[in-house]
Amino acid sequence: MAKNATVRIGTASWTDPTLVKSGRFYPPGTSSAEARLRYYASQFPIVEVDASYYYLPRQEQAGVWVDRTPPDFIFNVKAFSLLTGHPTRRKAIPEDLEDEIDPKHREAQRVYPGHLSSGAVDELWHRFHEALLPLDSAGKLGAVLMQYPEWFTPKHANREELRSLRERLPGYQLCVEFRNRTWLDSSDRDRTLKLLAEQGLPLVCVDMPQGFRSSMPPLAEVTAPELAVVRFHGRDREAWQHKGPTATPRFRYLYKESELREWVPKVEHLAEGASDVHILMNNCYRDYATTNARQLTDLLSSEDPSLVVRQS
Repeated sequence: MAKNATVRIGTASWTDPTLVKSGRFYPPGTSSAEARLRYYASQFPIVEVDASYYYLPRQEQAGVWVDRTPPDFIFNVKAFSLLTGHPTRRKAIPEDLEDEIDPKHREAQRVYPGHLSSGAVDELWHRFHEALLPLDSAGKLGAVLMQYPEWFTPKHANREELRSLRERLPGYQLCVEFRNRTWLDSSDRDRTLKLLAEQGLPLVCVDMPQGFRSSMPPLAEVTAPELAVVRFHGRDREAWQHKGPTATPRFRYLYKESELREWVPKVEHLAEGASDVHILMNNCYRDYATTNARQLTDLLSSEDPSLVVRQS
């Protein structure tokens, strides 16, 4: 066991509307954005920012997050959708780049990377990088989450995309989550893990519903010595297929303690190979994620005293 490995456990949102409305996490009077972040940071040592997937973050916003959290608090930030090949809302494209959208697609509600000029795509990478500088300068940027879509398969062009990531976001710790099981099928698994290790990119280990093309096996593999990352998405197969205006119903799952306990030896394994382990509960529905994050913190602390599980 790597005695100096630090484990941080948190959730993938502190602003989820169902969490706020539930009244089961934030105490009475915690009604402002500032108060909620300050309270969350008093309970957990890490959070994942998912809003950055839908809209480019702003430096000013990142600076506010720095000011409202303790010195050793960490933010993991999900990459803007277009940077991982997902479509994005047209209104999420900065106004000064709208002319860079292919004329055939300017009226579309959703814009794909291929609808923009290469120069505009490069500029989006640059702006995303610049927006996170306040977090990075304060030592509060944990990792940028590159979560790829189902159609991102292990073909040559996509492997080259992974090889380019460090040039795209220089100086930042990155981690990679796949949503196409072929990356980790028996025929490609070793090749994928080797590629990530060569590039120093942590594989995001996942707990998620099984039986779909997007289902990744619940592996615990270290591909970078600096960091290992685990994300919990729930295990409701029916909910995972939900299609609607928001993704919240897909993650409506409260883990049983026995299910969380399955990950204790896996986290121990990750801690043997990485100096930091980030665990994010993405089952963000009501207080499910915060409840399970607290449960997993208690489990790891009690079952393996050699693990350094950071408290808030």
